[in-house]
Amino acid sequence: MRDFTDDLTDVRKRVDDARTYLRIAELRDRLTELEVQAGAPDLWDDPDAARTVTTELAEVRDDIELVDAMSERVDDLDTLFELGREESDDSVAPEIESGVSGIRSQLDGLQLRALFTGENDERDAICQVSSGAGGTDAQDWTQMLLRMFTRWAERKGFTVEIDEINEGTEAGISSATFTIKGRYAYGMVTGEKGVHRLIRISPFDSNARRQTAFAAFDAVPAIEMAEAPEIDPTELRIDTFRSSGAGGQHVNVTDSAIRITHLPTGIVVSCQNQRSQLQNKTKAMQILGARLAQRQREEHRAHMEQLSGEKRGIDFGSQIRTYTLHPYQLVKDERTRYETGNIQAVLDGDLDGLIEAFLQWRRAGG
Repeated sequence: MRDFTDDLTDVRKRVDDARTYLRIAELRDRLTELEVQAGAPDLWDDPDAARTVTTELAEVRDDIELVDAMSERVDDLDTLFELGREESDDSVAPEIESGVSGIRSQLDGLQLRALFTGENDERDAICQVSSGAGGTDAQDWTQMLLRMFTRWAERKGFTVEIDEINEGTEAGISSATFTIKGRYAYGMVTGEKGVHRLIRISPFDSNARRQTAFAAFDAVPAIEMAEAPEIDPTELRIDTFRSSGAGGQHVNVTDSAIRITHLPTGIVVSCQNQRSQLQNKTKAMQILGARLAQRQREEHRAHMEQLSGEKRGIDFGSQIRTYTLHPYQLVKDERTRYETGNIQAVLDGDLDGLIEAFLQWRRAGG
């Protein structure tokens, strides 16, 4: 029988490493605290606080149980290997090989978690795509980006909620706001923030000339209503309008869409895809709260440009990534230098390589 000693030693070490970067020892203490809180008779007197406790409890328990289960599985495989070797039983080799492969696959997924460093990385992500320079091509490119991020989120098992879509003048969309819901959604998309450039033969040019188009992606971490900064109602302008554009039966034809302008900062948020004006207003206020909270965080970081300062345009020289469809096919990240020729896979949502490359680059001090 093949010697599995090195394989088992390797996965055992990686499981031990996972205990460290997932802070399992700390989580065991936190689990005890959360179980006490969850068992309090008055827990649901404050529904928002109760949901926070129960959500964290489930996540902490899942992490602990996952690492414990992998550790037990390694022990079982080690025992099986020793028995097989003692009895010269080659029939157990496929089970050991399959078991080691399965644990490695789990660990590969977990290792990405070691790269998250932001305090809000575990949260849902409120995202926006906006067209920039490039006219109709830019609006078409913005719609392609919305599809790309939606496909990626669905691949990861996340839930995507479209909050608002503004149609383009001739094709595509000028902007869209959407929420990606799932653990570590914000941590994963934070490296996608910035300007994305597309180079291709324009389908809107009768002379089939090459066109460069730009679109921007932005994201802020979602927050609970109780965490939102206090918003003075007198500082808001609230407008209602008729929903329009893509969405089919889920887009209302009454004046139920909501646009909220925060007058002191100029931040504007809209929501049109909920089923009532009240639901649209509630969702828009959640998005506004998240954006104001992000603004506050960024204003307190000396190394980051204040949101009230000058921003780079969505045009030449400002891109974080270039997607070239002609004269060759290549996706290249301008920061990490990661590149791939399988551009169609990327546009279909295969972003994991780009995301992991960014997280590795950021951790290395990029």
